[in-house]
Amino acid sequence: MARGKPQFWLKFNNGEEVLWFPVNPPTISAVSLHGFEDIDVSNIGEYTIIGNGRLKEFSMSSFFPRDYNASYCQHPRLKDPWEYVKMIERWQRSGKPVRYIVTNTPINTAVTIRNFEYEERGGEPGDIYFTLDLKEYVFLKVDKKGAGSTKANGTPKLTTAAQRPNTRQVPSSYTVKSGDSLFKISATVYGNGNNWRKIYDVNKKTIGANPNVLKPGQKLVIP
Repeated sequence: MARGKPQFWLKFNNGEEVLWFPVNPPTISAVSLHGFEDIDVSNIGEYTIIGNGRLKEFSMSSFFPRDYNASYCQHPRLKDPWEYVKMIERWQRSGKPVRYIVTNTPINTAVTIRNFEYEERGGEPGDIYFTLDLKEYVFLKVDKKGAGSTKANGTPKLTTAAQRPNTRQVPSSYTVKSGDSLFKISATVYGNGNNWRKIYDVNKKTIGANPNVLKPGQKLVIP
């Protein structure tokens, strides 16, 4: 089944104000990112740490026409192009996210306006060309129930999802085995190799100046 022509919208303050872009951009641009870090680990070599997913980024380029033209305008309800510019800049300065919607696609996302560039070109007086860069916005939930719902200073803790209790039992000490590295030990006791420096900081006298050199039989304190 053929999809209809998409419409591009920005909605502000739960739809109190809306902008239906009068001219569709030539492409729908979205970037889905993920965090990775490549590090060199003693006795292992290069190791990739897979991080968390990052917020999606969107970009669109089009123009606000001065005059209606049925061949490319999506609707005849045009504002003065500078009114569109003032509206977007006001939303950008508001400190609030907006909702970016592209109909007939899965894109219906809260975003922040990261960059807004525009220009009026010679030979086309009145039309304003623009590029708009947007980034996905995640709403944080305030945990108001139960013990530990506030920080030491009395402010509420913010969470994006329900937190699972950490049931991992961390030992108080660890005896180095052949082939061990601080990264491997940290991954074993904490479940995260990136915490290796915590172990090194409390065991510098035992390990020595080089954290990459461990000797089998060394007994390390696990903080």
